[in-house]
Amino acid sequence: MEPSYYQHSALTSPCNGAKIVGPKFDPTADGPGPSLMLAETLTGNEVVNAANEKLGDIKGIMLDVERGKIGYAVLSAGGFLGIGERLFAIPWEALMLDTYNKQFILRIDKAKLKNAPSFDKSNWPSMADIKWASDVHSFYGVRHYWD
Repeated sequence: MEPSYYQHSALTSPCNGAKIVGPKFDPTADGPGPSLMLAETLTGNEVVNAANEKLGDIKGIMLDVERGKIGYAVLSAGGFLGIGERLFAIPWEALMLDTYNKQFILRIDKAKLKNAPSFDKSNWPSMADIKWASDVHSFYGVRHYWD
């Protein structure tokens, strides 16, 4: 892995979704490429921070059906065999897809993630609740995906 990828200009450019670090189009690769993907191909992808510390894995993608936008990636962290696992709704815009290493990057310290809004698999929050969504977006320092 090349540390210089983390300083790539795509990491700070404004956009309406996850940023992409690495090649966006490879004519020799299979599939449509990282700009258009099946959501199921992202499930299980590792999420690391800028220090390359593993934060967890993508458990699923939350789609805002009415707006036709991805709202959140659900990050699974901690626990063993699903016991003690914490789930985090990560705003899609807070993530970066690292195509070189086939993982996502979330710019957050591992210690700070412990204080992030989280939930367990049997007690999901009402993600349509504006206050909850605003708190989550504020924690990660990104604008609301519906703006």
